[in-house]
Amino acid sequence: MKIKALFIGTAFLLSTITARADEGMWLLPLLKQQNSEQLKKLGLNLDPDQIYNPDGTSLKDAIVIFGGGCTGEIISPEGLLITNHHCGYGAIQQHSTVEHNYLKDGFWAMNRKEEIPTPGLKVQFIDKIEDVTDYVKEALENDPDPHPAKFLSGSVLKNLAIARIGKEYLNQNPWIDVEIKPFYGGNKYYMFTKKVYSDVRLVGAPPSSIGKFGADTDNWMWPRHTCDFSLFRVYTDKNGNPAEYAEDNVPLKPKKYLNISLAGIKDNDFTMIMGFPGSTNRYYTSWDIKQRRDISNAVRIEMRGIRQEEMLAEMLADPQVQIQYAAKYSGSSNYWKNSIGMNQAIDKLDLIAKKQKEEAEFKAWAQQQGKTEYAKALDDIRDAVEKRDTVSYQIAMIDEALLNGVEFSRVSHAFNFKALQEALQQDNKEIIQQLLQGLELSYQAFANKDYNQQVDKRVSKVMIKAYADRIKAQDRPEIFSLIEKKYKNNYDKFVEDVFKKSIFGSEANLKKFIKRPSVKALQNDLMINFSRSIFDKRVALSEEQIPLNQQHNLASKTYIAGLLEKEKDQTPYPDANFSIRLTYGQVLPYQPKDGVIYKNYTTLKGVMEKEDPDNWEFIVPEKLKTLYDNRDFGPYARDNGEMPACFISNNDITGGNSGSPVMNANGELIGLAFDGNWEAMSGDIVFEPDLQRCINVDIRYVLFIIDKYAGANHLIEEMTIVK
Repeated sequence: MKIKALFIGTAFLLSTITARADEGMWLLPLLKQQNSEQLKKLGLNLDPDQIYNPDGTSLKDAIVIFGGGCTGEIISPEGLLITNHHCGYGAIQQHSTVEHNYLKDGFWAMNRKEEIPTPGLKVQFIDKIEDVTDYVKEALENDPDPHPAKFLSGSVLKNLAIARIGKEYLNQNPWIDVEIKPFYGGNKYYMFTKKVYSDVRLVGAPPSSIGKFGADTDNWMWPRHTCDFSLFRVYTDKNGNPAEYAEDNVPLKPKKYLNISLAGIKDNDFTMIMGFPGSTNRYYTSWDIKQRRDISNAVRIEMRGIRQEEMLAEMLADPQVQIQYAAKYSGSSNYWKNSIGMNQAIDKLDLIAKKQKEEAEFKAWAQQQGKTEYAKALDDIRDAVEKRDTVSYQIAMIDEALLNGVEFSRVSHAFNFKALQEALQQDNKEIIQQLLQGLELSYQAFANKDYNQQVDKRVSKVMIKAYADRIKAQDRPEIFSLIEKKYKNNYDKFVEDVFKKSIFGSEANLKKFIKRPSVKALQNDLMINFSRSIFDKRVALSEEQIPLNQQHNLASKTYIAGLLEKEKDQTPYPDANFSIRLTYGQVLPYQPKDGVIYKNYTTLKGVMEKEDPDNWEFIVPEKLKTLYDNRDFGPYARDNGEMPACFISNNDITGGNSGSPVMNANGELIGLAFDGNWEAMSGDIVFEPDLQRCINVDIRYVLFIIDKYAGANHLIEEMTIVK
């Protein structure tokens, strides 16, 4: 452990500052232009170039995209990476068995040889950010096949990014990825060049009783006592380049890693968070909010609630199932509870009425300015949203009830059954043999270690019935006609027959088919037909929605352009879109309701107060209790001797920010962002400064668990810890 004693002059007494932290997830290239003055007022001791420097090294170079949807940061010169426990959950589950249950017991590599390679896990560093607005607009204008929706098309923008950087360069540097993202509804574009690392190894994770303490009950809630972290290490080849796993790969030598502060937090301390917020909708209209509340969220709440009840019953009954479905259940319940909170907040804060007032003011301004196209854009948005209500509901039901709820519904995408059927019809023995080999591999991928047929059966019976009860017969996929005619709407019998008779229903069924493959068997296969029918209906509904989405997107682009013009003196920020952003604020308490005030930190005492040995969500490990009883907190305690757990700040974050570093005024790591608070679940739509808080695990709690609980002092030694 490299410990540095630093003295920073007190440029500002933060407790006397009257400036309020800005809401917003700010673009790094615009920090100097938009935010430098406010950052200084709040107490930042760094120059904006130390946060983001396009021509040199900065804090940005320590931040990574972790996996497919989280943030991580490098915290040592040896490529050690920290993120949330729930972000590493899938990797921890991947390596867990009943005999070595790392989800339950935790995992700690006591040397480099014990670090576990994690196939499929990648991290991405942002090498370069470029404003390519003019390039994209010119390319779209000169496109020989103009299309009104191309300005937001991911495939079109991807091709433009490849063309700009060059295929030859990408071929020579296979670890480089590039993408162009739209901002402000397609009124601006940035290109991101990323370096992708594929050899990422699990180093350490606390048991879920620490890293997931409180589970679903505490999710999105404050006060919180979850030590939500996990550790990985990034490896490279001997030349320092990204490479696939090899035994002789070496730890990454990063351009930048974060120092860690033991100074702790106090009221009004400056905080900043850098990461990859996934998606916000701050430019939603009143009609968009209503559709989100009454369709997207309402369907998610109802369908996931039904699904999770069945899953949890199976998980609690069988330790093997608990491991298999841990990540699936956690992923489902996270935004199920988020949707519940969001709908409550939309109503409680009267957001639809507030938006309607803003829209009336905008229309009046547009008329005064003679900008009738801006006023018309709002009318076009309303028209598109109201017309797509019915199809949006049907899509939401298919997605939640059938595609997410029924695991075997995805089987038709697991293998090209159509190609096998054609080969059988043509009696092409060579192709048949090749495809049958592929079929066997596809079955193994489908019936993988995280799949349990009993769970799929139980959940599917309930979900298919729930779907049929809510969707009119004429609006259902075609397979439901067969279920009605042949099974008299007995969904339990239908599901039993699916697994009894279908090729992917069992390994025995698969072997029987491979021994005597036939076109008739494929044509009559219930699982394949169910899956195809669901996807065909989903595609048809999507195509029906396309013109309405195009109308909505084009109108939104014009509407947002009008807002930018109207609010040009307020430097508005773009919606989150999983691009790297900075948000800044302060450590602050809040008052959720009359007579209740939440302070801005929690301690290990709260873990002991919440302990319930009969509730899996609130079990406390014996070793942690012993450390608490003995007050064996090492150098990680607060000045008053308490062991810190979590703290809150008013930083503006959303999903994707999980694992993001919370940094102090010197750019040192003081915590990890991992959640938002229940009272501000509408935060993706509107920022509520008095209520919205970011929940963070205190880095001192993390270090305490690594050092005192796990005894992994060698990891502490490679960090640079600042007093």
